[in-house]
Amino acid sequence: MPELPEVEVVRAGIEPAVTGARVTAVEVFEPRSLRRHDPLTGPFAEHLEGHRLLGAVRRGKFLWVPIDSGRALVIHLGMSGQVLLREPGSEADRQLRIRLHLDHPDHGELWLNFADQRIFGSMAVDRMQPTGDGLPGGFAGAGTGAWSRLIPGQVAHIARDLIDPDFGTDAALAALARRGSGIKRVLLDQTWVSGIGNIYADEALFAAGLHYEQPASSLSRAEGIRLLDAVRTVLQRALAEGGTSFDAQYVNVNGQSGYFSHSLAAYGQQGKPCPRCGTPIVREQFMNRSSHLCPVCQRLR
Repeated sequence: MPELPEVEVVRAGIEPAVTGARVTAVEVFEPRSLRRHDPLTGPFAEHLEGHRLLGAVRRGKFLWVPIDSGRALVIHLGMSGQVLLREPGSEADRQLRIRLHLDHPDHGELWLNFADQRIFGSMAVDRMQPTGDGLPGGFAGAGTGAWSRLIPGQVAHIARDLIDPDFGTDAALAALARRGSGIKRVLLDQTWVSGIGNIYADEALFAAGLHYEQPASSLSRAEGIRLLDAVRTVLQRALAEGGTSFDAQYVNVNGQSGYFSHSLAAYGQQGKPCPRCGTPIVREQFMNRSSHLCPVCQRLR
């Protein structure tokens, strides 16, 4: 599933194309890709056609495009969703589910395609509401405006992420001290810190030297800070390398894959020597997935 770096690569890619563009037409090829759109608010296409798009914003793994109507187009990539920019008349992308026809004042006409192999991702038009803390809703590059302090209702419960300049370290550490479950479960909880999935949780825990089952409440403040710093560093490194791609399911808006998979220290590295001590990395069952760790550098206390 795409995590924060992959979604941020997509956000940065579509931002110049959607900001200021008018939606001239909407084509829906797969109604299941609208599962998170509430039809009681009106048809999906009618919320978009004729309206101008104002920017591109991300919080954690969620991406949204504010609309001049005061609503937002919310995009969730799910397991295999792709947002692709195409020239009008170009050959249809495989697994194309939704297409937005855009007319940009500088770039002219273009298509915004949403492709999704497994159909777990979605597009929806949602109402916007003020953020609980009065701060910007998420990371929006250089985007500003009245919409910047609003957030779609579907995203309001998601915590800020560590790339967000308004992330609150003290509040996150205080919440961490109240959690008795294993630290990886907490990392994957999007209501504590958003944007982290299995890949970057394993990489951050390796960098911080922590076992995935270490109770969160047992961490000292210094360990908590070290963990947050490790998460931030891992996410920023992955973002710089275009995200992590193991197959063709995750690509940027131009259809290109990221290459952070070549820099992974723990995730998917079972049997290979630990970069710190040389002990083989092991893979263990965790919930309905796996955890990768060094049994020497990441001992459970």
